Amino acid sequence: MPTYRFIKKAGGKTLDQIIALYEKQGWWRKGDTPELAANIVKNSHCFLLALDQGRVIGMGRAISDNASDAYIQDITVLENRRALGIGSAIVRKLKSRLKADGIKWIGLIAQNNSRNFYRKLGFKVITRSHPMMLTGNHV
Repeated sequence: MPTYRFIKKAGGKTLDQIIALYEKQGWWRKGDTPELAANIVKNSHCFLLALDQGRVIGMGRAISDNASDAYIQDITVLENRRALGIGSAIVRKLKSRLKADGIKWIGLIAQNNSRNFYRKLGFKVITRSHPMMLTGNHV
């Protein structure tokens, strides 16, 4: 059974394992640096790791204005550990933390056919809204 830990900084093996998760998801671009990953952890409202015997097997984070709104993002679990409830636990723990921190609006962008996964965790499609990104950015 995994353990879950919120972190505010990462280095060494932990940072390497976080970067490996980003790479496996295709979220890591050529030229990205370990310093970028360290800053992602440090500057997130909260960053959660799922650990098995000290090894990072999943992660998720939230970005926020620290007053009212937050977005959950970067939810991923190692492929061989999926469908065991780890991703759901990550999202539930992030939601609880955000609510405890006074955040009232929590959103996310469901990518790669993950809409039903998030629906089961209490999220709904925002009608008449479309996620958008500046042309040329990484998706």
